[in-house]
Amino acid sequence: MISQEKILERLFFHLDRLAFPGESIHPSVDLIEELGLDSINAMDLVMELEDEFDISIPLNVLTDVHTPTQLAQAVLSMMEHADGVA
Repeated sequence: MISQEKILERLFFHLDRLAFPGESIHPSVDLIEELGLDSINAMDLVMELEDEFDISIPLNVLTDVHTPTQLAQAVLSMMEHADGVA
């Protein structure tokens, strides 16, 4: 099973590629307030994470997470649930 740290690393990679090159992306940055993640970038991010980790991310997850750490925790939880670990 992949670690939360590895998920976070991949999340940073995708955020940097999508729209935030050169921005200070760290585990506790607020995705909306500090990075300015908009709905289009959020959907792109979700699609990339779904493809990479072979999971389905419900749209309501994006309203419940505010930081990369929270999103990585949500992705890990979905992966565990999909694998029957939860």
